[in-house]
Amino acid sequence: MIYSFKGYTPVVHESSFVHPLAAVTGNVIIGKNCYIGPGAAIRGDWGQIILEDGVNVQENCTIHMFPGKSITLKSSAHVGHGAIIHGANLGKNCLIGMNTVIMDDAEIGDESIVGAMTFVKAETKVPKRSLVIGNPGKVVKQVTDEMISWKTKGTQLYQQLPAECHESLKEVEPLRVVPKDLPTQEDTYKTLRATFNNK
Repeated sequence: MIYSFKGYTPVVHESSFVHPLAAVTGNVIIGKNCYIGPGAAIRGDWGQIILEDGVNVQENCTIHMFPGKSITLKSSAHVGHGAIIHGANLGKNCLIGMNTVIMDDAEIGDESIVGAMTFVKAETKVPKRSLVIGNPGKVVKQVTDEMISWKTKGTQLYQQLPAECHESLKEVEPLRVVPKDLPTQEDTYKTLRATFNNK
């Protein structure tokens, strides 16, 4: 759902997809080919939130901030299931792992990877192409070319997903019996999986 707040109405590019069970509120700008999953809350009630082109915010993520702050998720930022971004800025083509928490005024550098369930303290500055894990999060090594290639391919899948959702996603009544000719998704995605795994 899209909600206006105190005169601010979200701006969502037509190529992007916001799931009907997500909530996008107020001063939010969403660029091209972005995917916002069900249960996500993007609250631009106290400041501006910008999602540049190709960003994905997956299921049950929260993006918010303290009053008077504004934040940007730069192009191709990838926010995994259940993550919380509170007043932090994300660099280009970074990956935020599932159930990670990134606190106020933190800066995640371009092409960095923050591991699942990591806690990034307020005002932390993560250099470009850093791998961050732990509680509190610490840089443990640099992101390799192989790692960023793997991440980029995963994000490209999410950049294709908005068009697929516009075309195919619809609310339906459930079937009561499994169809005998139900196709397997393993076959459907075999070629894609091989490409993703460089096989």
